[in-house]
Amino acid sequence: MHELSIAESVVRIACEHAGGRRVARVDLKVGRLRQVVPGALGFAFELVAQGTVADGAELAIEDVPAAGRCRGCARESEFDDFPLRCAHCGGLDLELLRGEELLVDCLELEDLMTVDGGMGHGR
Repeated sequence: MHELSIAESVVRIACEHAGGRRVARVDLKVGRLRQVVPGALGFAFELVAQGTVADGAELAIEDVPAAGRCRGCARESEFDDFPLRCAHCGGLDLELLRGEELLVDCLELEDLMTVDGGMGHGR
């Protein structure tokens, strides 16, 4: 299940960038060609995040459709299924433009508060 290794990487990235603050939400862009099962990734994320600053964080997954430019007719197409072929001329010689993404796009972090209620830098 490659979703577990993806979840481990996402949690590691979120924790490294959180600076000790609690992570409330992680926005992830996943290209359709990555063949990630969103439910499995969400489950793995919850497991891996336990005991970290990302524990309880919402994981929002944006599906990025596959698209490319045909080298034969120079037109762009979105691809729904394999084999990837130009929707205009049926060509198979394509330059892939998107669909392989796998990136943490945004983190929503909670601010740290000091004991007196002021903003703090944490410890």
